[in-house]
Amino acid sequence: MAEWQGKTVTLNKPRAIPKGAGGYGKKRKEVFVKGCSSDGGKVKRITFGDKKLGKHPGDKSRKKSYCARSGGISGKTDRCSANYWARRDWNC
Repeated sequence: MAEWQGKTVTLNKPRAIPKGAGGYGKKRKEVFVKGCSSDGGKVKRITFGDKKLGKHPGDKSRKKSYCARSGGISGKTDRCSANYWARRDWNC
């Protein structure tokens, strides 16, 4: 648990963006990560996932296509990037 903008949040656990929160309607999920800034102690909010597109985790062809597309994007192994969390969500 950590504090972000006066609220207590869980670190490294993606969740759906609640209605009324910033970014709702633009992205599908958010995750809070600590240690991304040069300060190292601050908590960063990372949003990922297109709200207009469904995930469809059971569709093997969609998963294969997404994993192939996102593999060349930078941030594949960086916990502070949206690509890392999106690929993790798809189990790439």
